[in-house]
Amino acid sequence: MSDLRNKASDLKNMASDLGNKTSDLRNKAYDLRGKAAVVTGGAGGIGLAMGRRFGQEGMAVVLADVLAAPLQQATRALAGEGIEVAGVVTDVTDYSSVESLAKEVLHRFGAVHVVCNNAGTGGVSEGYMWEHDLADWRWGIDVNVLGVVHGIKAFVPILLKQGEGHVVNTCSGNGGFAPIARGATGGPAMAVYPMTKAAVLCLTESLYTHLEMTGTRVRAHVLFPSGFLNTGIWESWRHRPERYAATQERRTPEQTLAAVLSRFEAAGGRVEFTPLETVADQVVAGIQADRFWMMGPPSPAEEVVTRKAASIRARSDPDYLVDVLGRSTAREPETEGGKR
Repeated sequence: MSDLRNKASDLKNMASDLGNKTSDLRNKAYDLRGKAAVVTGGAGGIGLAMGRRFGQEGMAVVLADVLAAPLQQATRALAGEGIEVAGVVTDVTDYSSVESLAKEVLHRFGAVHVVCNNAGTGGVSEGYMWEHDLADWRWGIDVNVLGVVHGIKAFVPILLKQGEGHVVNTCSGNGGFAPIARGATGGPAMAVYPMTKAAVLCLTESLYTHLEMTGTRVRAHVLFPSGFLNTGIWESWRHRPERYAATQERRTPEQTLAAVLSRFEAAGGRVEFTPLETVADQVVAGIQADRFWMMGPPSPAEEVVTRKAASIRARSDPDYLVDVLGRSTAREPETEGGKR
């Protein structure tokens, strides 16, 4: 019995030592120089900004995108800045395409250390959610959700075999915190996009837990870009694949960034774009500090999380929901006589 207790004590000490060593490793800033990164949705916007920032850290970069011409232009731009870069045309909705991307990265650089599942499509739906075209739902889910799943399935086994690496999944406060319920003019906001981003957060939380269970040094991160971003996602419809072609006739014009800004400002909102470089800095800092939550400074938008938690605990209606301007969408309480 004494021997068993001693062995149990030894095992406990070994586990403690392993935990301390793991903690020490995580406390050291992750050195990106000489390593390789892959970024989906890399032909523009946040993806290109991340690729450029990784290159500035001395990393080799693979930009992946479904749009061949913009991808070629982005690759040339980074190469002209002295960054070791390659572009690989990739459709994240097709697992075999993402699998081929992983093989190409290994063929070119022998390893991959940072995987950014960043490809995304924005809102193209109109009206109430029960009026949304089913093709809109399929497109949004396939790109924003299955695109992340495909990236995890293709790359995480490689990272685990290497024994190190980072997976960064791009989320959004619109869905990750709670859905924006109404647009600037009071009409219903799109439902597809926030639903997919809520899924991305859950996926990343699960990935974090599963990686922790293996004791690996591979880490998961979720990126919440802050504020308004001047990217092509506002006008995703311009590059809508034929297989996701709309099956319903639109009643309103397709969304443009200019129209969104006009409605926003007409409703009293003030638009200040967050520099894409700021988001990219956020990613690099998050990797180096091993932070799960890649977020900017605390903002009023995050208060919805506190109100949401309170609503759940109180079993109350979701009066924490807001419109695109951050205004509450809760109904005003009825006064005597039935008036609000």
